[in-house]
Amino acid sequence: MEGCRASLKSKAPRAREASSRSLQGRSKKPQPQRTAHRQACISQAAETSSGAEDTAESQLGRRAVLTASAASLALVLGLDARPARAVQGAIAGRLPGLRGPDAEGWYTYTRPEGKSGGHGTGWTEIPRYSFKVPAGWSEVPVSIADGGGTEIDLRFANSDQGSLQVVVAPIARFLDVDEGTKIKIEEIGSPDRIISGFHPEIYGKPMQDDDLIQSDVIQGTDGLTHYIWELKPHHLVGATAYGNRMFLIALNANGRQWRRSAEALRQIQTSFLVNAA
Repeated sequence: MEGCRASLKSKAPRAREASSRSLQGRSKKPQPQRTAHRQACISQAAETSSGAEDTAESQLGRRAVLTASAASLALVLGLDARPARAVQGAIAGRLPGLRGPDAEGWYTYTRPEGKSGGHGTGWTEIPRYSFKVPAGWSEVPVSIADGGGTEIDLRFANSDQGSLQVVVAPIARFLDVDEGTKIKIEEIGSPDRIISGFHPEIYGKPMQDDDLIQSDVIQGTDGLTHYIWELKPHHLVGATAYGNRMFLIALNANGRQWRRSAEALRQIQTSFLVNAA
């Protein structure tokens, strides 16, 4: 093969010499031995190239077989055949919590276990709360720049029906209590005191005397006392307390949303529960 390489490399200079001799009228006929040798080298080079292509195709074929075998094995074992991705250890930010629908077409949101929140250093695990929403509601991002600050734990919205936010606040804002003390909302204050204190955070302005349309106290199926309010123009708020935290759900709607969805918004308000187990 080395002889063939040398012969092929010398082909171009010899061709130039032959051309020059032809122009000078002294061209010679190609010698049969050299012509046969060059043809043999060309044939050997072609066979070598073909062999390399066959080897590459064979390697690609083996890779395809191995890939298909791995995928088949994953399916047999019940594994996910998609590419592996890193799993985040600490759960942060938004996590899906909706499940359903139920027989009436409503979905239940339950705060995911282990979900973090911007509630400052030293906070213990937040008890899981839940509420129901009709189809079409979805979680939206929460920013620490919101008016409610880091105490806003969740936001949901539906462009046709309205929006809601859940506020989780420390009991220490209202009472000087020992760590581990379980406080009921009745011990924090009356419905008037609670809504007056949170109104500026939720709606960005102090509450006026004529803002309150209706106030009520109900017992939830979670075994806790809940305060509920209806405020002008189209606001619904619910609150309860458990452990060392207070929980509020605040729903808002414009005039168009309120006209078509007031009853659904009231159902969302009263569906709010805290896992007090």
